[in-house]
Amino acid sequence: MQVRLLGTVDVVVGGVPRPVSGLRRKAALAALALQPGEVMSTDRLIHIVWGDAPPATAGNTLQSHMSYLRRVLGDRAAIVARPPGYVLNIAGEATDVHVAERLIRLGTQATSPRQGEEHLNAAVGLWRGRSLVDVTELAWFHDQAHRLDHLLLGAKQGLIEVRMALGQHNQLIPELESLRHHHPLHEQIHGLLMLALYRAGRQADAVAAYQALRRTLDEELGIEPSQALHELHVAVLRHDPSLDVQPAMDPAPAQLPPAITVFTGRSSELAQLDDLLPDTNPARPAAVVISAVSGTAGVGKTALAVHWARRVRETFPDGQLYVNLRGFDSGGSVTNPVQAVRGFLDAFGVPPARIPASLEAQTGLYRSLLNGRRVLVVLDNARDSEQVRPLLPGAPGCLALVTSRDRLASLAATEGARLLTVDLLAPAQARELLTSRLDARRTAAEPDAVDAIVAHCAGLPLALAIVAARAAAAPHLPLTSLAAELAQADSRLDTLDCGDPATQLRAVLSWSYRTLSADAARLFRLLGLHPGPDATLAALAGLAGASTARTRKLLAELTRAHLLTEHVPGRYTFHDLLRAYATELAHSQATETARRTATLRMLDHYLHTARTADALLTPQPNPIALPPCQPGAAPETLANHREALTWFTAEHGVLLAAIDQAAAAGFDSHAWQLAATLTTFLDRQAHWRPLAYAQRTALIAARRQWDGTGEANAHRGLGLAHDRLGSSDSARIHYQLALDLFGTLGDHVGLARTHQHLARMYSAQGHYRQAGDHARHSLGHYRAVDDHAGQSAALNHLGWCCAHLGDHRQALVHCRHALALALEFDDLNGQAHIWDSLGYIHRHLGQHQQAVDSYQRAVDLFRRSGDRHSEAAGLTDLGKAHLAVGDAGAARSAWTQARIIVDDLGFPATDPLRVKIRYYLDRDRSGTVPLTDS
Repeated sequence: MQVRLLGTVDVVVGGVPRPVSGLRRKAALAALALQPGEVMSTDRLIHIVWGDAPPATAGNTLQSHMSYLRRVLGDRAAIVARPPGYVLNIAGEATDVHVAERLIRLGTQATSPRQGEEHLNAAVGLWRGRSLVDVTELAWFHDQAHRLDHLLLGAKQGLIEVRMALGQHNQLIPELESLRHHHPLHEQIHGLLMLALYRAGRQADAVAAYQALRRTLDEELGIEPSQALHELHVAVLRHDPSLDVQPAMDPAPAQLPPAITVFTGRSSELAQLDDLLPDTNPARPAAVVISAVSGTAGVGKTALAVHWARRVRETFPDGQLYVNLRGFDSGGSVTNPVQAVRGFLDAFGVPPARIPASLEAQTGLYRSLLNGRRVLVVLDNARDSEQVRPLLPGAPGCLALVTSRDRLASLAATEGARLLTVDLLAPAQARELLTSRLDARRTAAEPDAVDAIVAHCAGLPLALAIVAARAAAAPHLPLTSLAAELAQADSRLDTLDCGDPATQLRAVLSWSYRTLSADAARLFRLLGLHPGPDATLAALAGLAGASTARTRKLLAELTRAHLLTEHVPGRYTFHDLLRAYATELAHSQATETARRTATLRMLDHYLHTARTADALLTPQPNPIALPPCQPGAAPETLANHREALTWFTAEHGVLLAAIDQAAAAGFDSHAWQLAATLTTFLDRQAHWRPLAYAQRTALIAARRQWDGTGEANAHRGLGLAHDRLGSSDSARIHYQLALDLFGTLGDHVGLARTHQHLARMYSAQGHYRQAGDHARHSLGHYRAVDDHAGQSAALNHLGWCCAHLGDHRQALVHCRHALALALEFDDLNGQAHIWDSLGYIHRHLGQHQQAVDSYQRAVDLFRRSGDRHSEAAGLTDLGKAHLAVGDAGAARSAWTQARIIVDDLGFPATDPLRVKIRYYLDRDRSGTVPLTDS
């Protein structure tokens, strides 16, 4: 049983046609037959059969039509009702369309022209006139009929091509003339006609056919014929021997190297490569398909390309060509395009006497041989685009797959190549690769060691393969031993070595490094001095001591070579194994003086930029004097609070790493000064553990130098960190040590800030008289140096303490004075704290709307200043104020926003602020929120 669509819509049962009566019944059958085995919903069928205005009885009528069609098919199970509609359920090739598609596929993939002619002839013979001819008056079938007509045209074109290969050019000319008449803009048909005329000895007619097409294209579309057709025209004029009937080349070349035994992961990359394959429609695509697969050394580009090529080789029955272009190779001997093209010509059995001398002529012959064939060309390990271009096929239906450590972006610009970057493996994929190469029981027995190996190999497949090979060679060696070797950063590359250059990671990386220009190679080495995890253009310009314009060009060269990645716009990084290699080079190819000078430039860049950013966050005089920058350090210019906050947000991870690096390298002043400039930002962002760690490093560095200012600032920072982390006793000790040191130094600003921190700590503990005493000390020290911004902060603390001691009127005086001073300096965070205090005061004076307004201003300013902890606290109090004016919805919204912030900051369940927010939200749900403080 079979449904026929390639002509009138009918059914064949037992070899006997059975007509189907009625337009709507034919339409229902055709719709199901065009998607056999797939459920088509009742609504969709009704729309197809009756259009946009179906009758009210369409559903019942459709059921009746289905019953009729089952009778015609002679099998009630042939059409199955399956929610939400119906499905055609016929075994085997349910339609003549399926048969045609199979025959066309066999014909286009046949290894000999005779076989191709047989299959394609049979396919063309299935058409009994115009497809779907008796239902095309219904709109949905227009496109379907056009698709089937296109399928027929592709089959006819394929049949003509195989008959041309059999030398039947004379017999084909009338048919081609007819096809040209019906398809006046179809370039492939015109090309076949030109070739047939030429082979029939009618060169002038072939040229005339080209000129006729050229005129038609110009008149109809205003364009010229394609490059391929232009090249055919030139070949006709030159009597190019490649236009002669070529002898059959059987078997087709199959040059792909063996696939690796186990291939894991890369499902996304394989899917992207699958998208490159020609459509199942046998009509030739408009142009050759090119894919450029790039990635860093050892990431598995060749393994991916060969695995995919072998998987899809049946799609390219006319041959698979492969060449290693040795663009990045241990021997340094790059394959010349002349050698590669000659190898391809030899693979197709071209006699040496027919091979021309010049590369251009050889490329022309090579492309002529591929014309009309489906050939996969794998160009592995290319140096650059120029090495690849002469080897690209020019024939539609062919596919070129190029691998390179270079990005080959110019191939995308000029040849339309589709770029695919192969990235490092994710941890789960890396674990799968390692397990697949070792005994699964062995990896299961030491899961922690496997995780450590995966982490140290940075997701690089080559590194994982080397470790797996070493482990397989020593089956009794515990994986923990290999993991311990890899944990030694200084010798990690020694561990990743299996003996020959192809399996020595250091050697493989060196092949990319050797291709760099001298300046780019120097910058790559200097990257080994950067603490990571990533860096901006400005920071790397400072590291190199070069202009940003010059550094940008060098970074572009490094990213093209996949020795560096721009993982987010403007920020550059590389994986740990490349970092280890760069560090090795920095120590082996640069003097100690050069390394220290570059490191000092980098630290100066970060320190002076951080000092600028800190001053914008906290407009109070900073007593820490910085020496001038090293020449070339080029700190960044930041214009306002927003830019400062953005810079700190992006860079604080780098700055924390730079503190450790500075301390380890003996740049002790930079270590504690960087920690001091980071204090405000880390506190406002609730990064209190990193703050404590940085200040401990700073304290050790300052003590090594006997630097009292550094020690005092480190103790102040440690006090703040311990206070925020809930260790008030430790905080009190560090604050007192800071006061002692600042007192000895006569440092009023240091004393003022430390008393300010103590005032905050004691007020948080409810000790408002002690807090007030420290606030007054802070105010006195700020007045001693005429620091108005500092005075504003101290007055706000005083007002806060007075309010909690019940003197709300005096509190209002202090806070209004503080606000006037804060407005002088555009101190957003200072203003925010003052408005928060004013909100508290107004609420306790019964001025609830003024409290709402004040708290809202505080929250907005905290948000702008990046003080997320204070923003959450302010939202909590804002909710209470909203409730006091009867707006329960606004209260709930404020508390919900506060909860989101503390969740984001990762506060523990026992944190007082989190407990308070949870209390209010729970009471809100039960309708029992108290109006007084809890």
